[in-house]
Amino acid sequence: MNQTRTKEARTDQARMNHAQRLRQTIEDEIVDGGLRPGDRLDECQLAARFGVSRTPIREALLQLAVTGLIEIKPRRGAVVSTPEPARLVEMFETMAELEAACGRLAARRLTDEHHRALAAALDACRTAAADGDMEAYYAENAVFHAVIYRASGNGFLCEQALTLSRRLAPFRRIQLRARNRLRQSLAEHEGVVAAILAGDEATAGERLRAHVLVQGDRFAELIRSLPGGSAAARASVASTL
Repeated sequence: MNQTRTKEARTDQARMNHAQRLRQTIEDEIVDGGLRPGDRLDECQLAARFGVSRTPIREALLQLAVTGLIEIKPRRGAVVSTPEPARLVEMFETMAELEAACGRLAARRLTDEHHRALAAALDACRTAAADGDMEAYYAENAVFHAVIYRASGNGFLCEQALTLSRRLAPFRRIQLRARNRLRQSLAEHEGVVAAILAGDEATAGERLRAHVLVQGDRFAELIRSLPGGSAAARASVASTL
């Protein structure tokens, strides 16, 4: 009896580990832009693609639904989330405050190790921007922000910032496609790093908040880039700002 239960427990654990690996793969595709907001995630197609049954796919999608990256809708199944404009405003406001807190603490607690990591991340962003390589810049931008989260010296804050950052990643990627946004983003990075290295907590926090917060024309342009970015959606954006 005990052997049977042990075998069943191992089978369940193996299935859950498989589902977690599938969840990570699908999540990475959403974050990296391979799957865009509004895209449908068909269980049968995913099962065929990964050579598995629908059971681990269904479990992986349920895990992703908990994170908010996808939604499971009646009669449509799973789709990559496209939050309502008002919800996106709230998410970016929260992200801006988390980043501001990380920046303030990084300015106060910066270690030699994080100093070097921050300088390297900024140099990588400069190279990508000079090459006009949006994909490379997007990747290096994520590294840059993650270094600041870790430099805060607050593990819990870092975890929360990373979680919401991944949730917002598809939309931040769209932002970088805006005209001149890559060059502007780099200039803002330079200002953030200067404040952190100077130990200026208030300025570091304010610059990161402004860097992340999406308002006015920038937000309207983001909404126009999303599925269903209609005049009605744009009007609802205006009412939230």
